[in-house]
Amino acid sequence: MAQPNGDHQLKRIVLPSGKTIEVVYFESLASEDVAPLEPAHEAPAARPEVGTERDLHVCPDCTSDLVYPVAWGEADESHWSISLRCPNCEWDQDGVYPQDQCDRFDDELERGTDALIRDYKRLMTANLAEEIERFAQALDVDAVLPEDF
Repeated sequence: MAQPNGDHQLKRIVLPSGKTIEVVYFESLASEDVAPLEPAHEAPAARPEVGTERDLHVCPDCTSDLVYPVAWGEADESHWSISLRCPNCEWDQDGVYPQDQCDRFDDELERGTDALIRDYKRLMTANLAEEIERFAQALDVDAVLPEDF
């Protein structure tokens, strides 16, 4: 679970090996380093009318669901200025979006992060199982010598 901590958020991830990874999100530092972005030139993308809001994680050009924020900052009390990028087709856009749309985007980014962590854990477990199997086979055929350590 992410924990706000002044100028950053901290998320702890416990790996199957028992090791803990700490992921640090410097949200407020990023918004201080980057000047607020100007609204997009197209009015609908900058402040969409009710009912026309799109999911920010979906690319309007190629429909990839991998769009991510490059830079962001508060535009006012209820809107965020965000620079978006699609890694699939290199689409990018700067825009100002309402808080509720940004909250949905943040939820989707969190789901993506959780999916990456799950996949990483599965991959790590599979790799460790393979290493253990190879080591056990090496022990069975006396291929492990004291000099190996």
